[in-house]
Amino acid sequence: MPVVSTHAVALNGVDGALVQIEADLSSGLPAFAIIGLPDAALGEAKDRVRSAALNSGVELPNRRVTVNLSPAAVPKHGSGFDLGIAVAALASGGTVPAEAIAETVHIGELGLDGRLRPVHGVLPAVLAAQRSGARRVIVPSGNADEASLVPGVDVVALPSLRAVLVHHGAELDDVPCDAVHRPSAETAVEGEAELSDVVGHLDAVQALVTAAAGGHHVLMHGPPGAGKTMLATRLPAILPDLDTEAAIEVSSVRSLCGEPVSTLIVRPPFQAPHHSATMASLVGGGSGIVRPGAISRAAHGVLFLDEAPEFSASVLDALRQPLETGWITIHRARTVARFPAQCQLLLAANPCPCGNAGTVDDECTCTPIMRRRYLGRLSGPLLDRIDVQFGVRRVSAAHLTAPDRDGLTTAAARELVRSARGAAASRWASLGVDLNSQVPGPVLRSREWRLPSAARAPLDRALERGALTMRGYDRVLRLAWSVADLEGATSPGLEHVGRALFLRKGVPA
Repeated sequence: MPVVSTHAVALNGVDGALVQIEADLSSGLPAFAIIGLPDAALGEAKDRVRSAALNSGVELPNRRVTVNLSPAAVPKHGSGFDLGIAVAALASGGTVPAEAIAETVHIGELGLDGRLRPVHGVLPAVLAAQRSGARRVIVPSGNADEASLVPGVDVVALPSLRAVLVHHGAELDDVPCDAVHRPSAETAVEGEAELSDVVGHLDAVQALVTAAAGGHHVLMHGPPGAGKTMLATRLPAILPDLDTEAAIEVSSVRSLCGEPVSTLIVRPPFQAPHHSATMASLVGGGSGIVRPGAISRAAHGVLFLDEAPEFSASVLDALRQPLETGWITIHRARTVARFPAQCQLLLAANPCPCGNAGTVDDECTCTPIMRRRYLGRLSGPLLDRIDVQFGVRRVSAAHLTAPDRDGLTTAAARELVRSARGAAASRWASLGVDLNSQVPGPVLRSREWRLPSAARAPLDRALERGALTMRGYDRVLRLAWSVADLEGATSPGLEHVGRALFLRKGVPA
């Protein structure tokens, strides 16, 4: 019988490649061999396939079966190839017609009892199949909701190997079985953090709104108990809903992390790793299968690093490149995995190890060298990528007991941010960017978008004095555009540039 083939998907990060699974029968002692650069988990598929087939009422051909995963140069890992390998091997023996499986993509792990078990990364896998031209994908019943999120693909969700064979035309009775389902996605019962609950920090709230409008990175510094964490949790709440492309990226990363995905995630994510986090947990990696880190799980949302100087300096500096490019690329000996990393970095730091520097009532016990070493853990190149820096002071009793607190609400702030982002997206549409923070510096300094000399005068003086780097100069320009968008101005003026410089230099609130 000629070689039969079907398809599966090999994932590298959020990207996937269509893999052809070929099965061939040859003379010789009965054997089952898998070739084509499989990993250890995939190499064990032959034992799962043999038991699953037997418990599904069929047997593998009593000859030598060779399964090839092509192209062989693409690394393949995980148990998601089980279903495709089983179907191809059984089709080589005539259990199902070869033409029935030729144009179908199979994704799923086999249990020894023949049932299909859900696998991680189904959403990016089906998306990769759709982009490669596939029109039919078979997945486990437990992944049905996730796979159906990809338009333009006929998704068939089945509970067992036997049901898949019957679907392809095998002469078997369709025996009902209980599908294996994943735990349902947890639904948030708490409402979003309310911005108007923040009291005594009017300048800090305005700085957060400006940062949200342009997608700028933020550093807050102040003593313990001043409200830094409270402010940080309000930032994702004032961000507008994600568009479809961003929602698919966020949902794909969540799927790769093994979390259930039943609908597209439309709210910006929020990640707050502990300061003991390793480099692999923050930027991604790990031994074996490359997994996304916190910066990727926070893509199109907020990555909050509380007690930022307590993080390892090497871990913090690993964020520098992905903050610039919006992607984290992890190289391994046999593969290169790519994950999204376009997020807003939000850092919070105490002024010194004891936290009391600059406070009125508490005495600081730290020496000047201790303070310099503590804040010196935030390297200059990392701070140069932070657009907004401001101080947060402790709130007095007068603020807490004020009878009238007409603070900016979350809904009102989100509408301001949505309007400002809409103006920026319309202005920079020809460049293919949506946020002011993504606009290349040379564009802002070009003849078409260059600010009048009077408006940029303080910025030019800061550059000449060495108070700003060239990167910092461009970042102040981007921040000035965000300030102008919030006020409905068509172009930044002297006041907008001054406000941007004020936010950039980190003047205490």
